[in-house]
Amino acid sequence: MDVRRDASTLIAYSVEKGIVDSPDEDWAYNRVLEAVGALGPAPLRGEDGSIRASEDVAVADFPIMGLLGRLADVAVANGVAADTAQGRDIAAMRIAGALMPRPSEIAHRFKMIEFESGSAAATDWFYELCCNVGYVRREAIAKNVAWTTPTRWGELEITINKSKPEKDPRDIAAAGCAGSANDEKYPECQLCMQNEGYAGRMASSGMGQHPARQNLRIVPIELGGERWGMQYSPYAYFEEHCIAMSREHRLMHVDQENMGRLLDFVDRFPHYFVGSNADIPIVGGSILSHDHFQGGRHTFPLMKAAVSESFSMANYPQVTCEVLEWPLTVLRLTAPEASRAELLDAAGHVFSAWDVWSDESVGIVCEEFDEAGVRTRHNTVTPVARKLEDGRYELLLALRCNITSEEHPLGVFHPHEDKWHVKKENIGLIEVMGLAILPPRLEAELDAGRLSKDEIGRVFAGVLEDAGVYKWDESGRAALRRFLASL
Repeated sequence: MDVRRDASTLIAYSVEKGIVDSPDEDWAYNRVLEAVGALGPAPLRGEDGSIRASEDVAVADFPIMGLLGRLADVAVANGVAADTAQGRDIAAMRIAGALMPRPSEIAHRFKMIEFESGSAAATDWFYELCCNVGYVRREAIAKNVAWTTPTRWGELEITINKSKPEKDPRDIAAAGCAGSANDEKYPECQLCMQNEGYAGRMASSGMGQHPARQNLRIVPIELGGERWGMQYSPYAYFEEHCIAMSREHRLMHVDQENMGRLLDFVDRFPHYFVGSNADIPIVGGSILSHDHFQGGRHTFPLMKAAVSESFSMANYPQVTCEVLEWPLTVLRLTAPEASRAELLDAAGHVFSAWDVWSDESVGIVCEEFDEAGVRTRHNTVTPVARKLEDGRYELLLALRCNITSEEHPLGVFHPHEDKWHVKKENIGLIEVMGLAILPPRLEAELDAGRLSKDEIGRVFAGVLEDAGVYKWDESGRAALRRFLASL
């Protein structure tokens, strides 16, 4: 372990990437020493007196996480980090966070770039910063296995997700021995803005494990007249995978109000799509406790789907209404920019009608009531918004139903048991759009020849078909048209 070499290289890298201003390099070097529990030595210096990188390092394309990892080893050796995978990650984020500008400085820079050069330039800068400081784990993401598979529904995108680190057995054991805390949980969840700059907690903490977020920065945005924030996902599933989250820690909800916020988002960032997971279990995402959206710069297979048929809603003449040829039941509503309010009203109408729609002939049950008369809703939508190149708005509404049955206790419109060897988890926003996020265990199946990539892709297509509320047979199409006629 060479503290001088690695700390000097990190400072030279940070200056070159614009994370640290050159007049601040000595301060930054000392911050790194403090973060790893060291009191010296002096940094490497070039002929002009500035801190330089080690001579065997090409700073421009340096693998930042490897460097932070070596410095985390120094922190472990000096007794200021736990000797576990999580302890090292907390130390690495502490080191990166020591060099980060304050959140207000990031917000000011973002706003200035957006004002001078547009929102795409601002997100380009912010995304690159998040990658350069190791918040977006580019090196980990590169480990994912990805391919496409031709299907009836077009080319589906398949990813075996290997980027998230496996849990260290010592962390798991520590979590099992941890007591319960009486204190209020802080941050309330991993999507709360309280995470910005948070030091993280070990699994042995009374409040439970929580990732370090010292190098997290959140750009403030306004959606629906409320304060929201935008950040990037550390383990991105697609290009510039961003998250927009409410300032308030509140439950996910899908309704006309939040679909309006989706349009607010694409008004400000027309180069991104944005969507929301469904807001009820089984068909929803993995985090239902915090109101949030996901977006980014990616064109998904769903967005290339052909039109199966058109329909109309008499009260919304400016809205073009179509059914897409897709395994899930997806309605596409488009309207010119001037008809934004009408589009939202149309989307709200579809949502309200679907919320109370049942058709037991095809297994759709919208609600159940307990003995006390309390309603449990089963129908919702997964909405996605884009702004097209000609300025029109596009809203994609995937109809969802989370009813269960004796035959399908995990969900009638959930991956069925014959496909669990590939996918058993919820079908959320990203997979609705045609991108499979599959578990790492499948790589071993591929390597052993027990599964082929084409077979995995075909099974994923079947998974999406299971999630479709109206099947592509005669009875399914007839049932869909009954719902459309009600609109």
